[in-house]
Amino acid sequence: MFVRLPRGPAPPKPWALSGDRSPFGEAFAERMWEHVRRNRYEDGILPEGHRDYCGHGLVKQGRGVALCTVYDGMPRIEAPLASWDDEGEFVAFWSRQSNWSVNGFDRNEPLFFTEDEWARANQRLTREAILRVI
Repeated sequence: MFVRLPRGPAPPKPWALSGDRSPFGEAFAERMWEHVRRNRYEDGILPEGHRDYCGHGLVKQGRGVALCTVYDGMPRIEAPLASWDDEGEFVAFWSRQSNWSVNGFDRNEPLFFTEDEWARANQRLTREAILRVI
């Protein structure tokens, strides 16, 4: 027997409730850069590696680092969301990020901001996800 459940608004996601707006900071951003640059090409910080949509990942690309959407555990390097060839620019950008901003809630961060409830806080590069990898 098939029962159709009523559809309502999606339940709030854990990071949306946390309100963690504390910046990642310079030391953490430097650690991120160093970790990605030590990896082989197209590898880096990929916290999720399962079937279908896996969120965001940071990968080594050329002389720099690229932020990519990840599907089936593979980063879409052919269409990065952003890339940095300079460590200083990378650190400046990522040091001001927070769980709040990378999850898509901060209107002042257009790279991540979205009004799409499905995309917000959906397998994004939070501090905890990054720490699981680095």
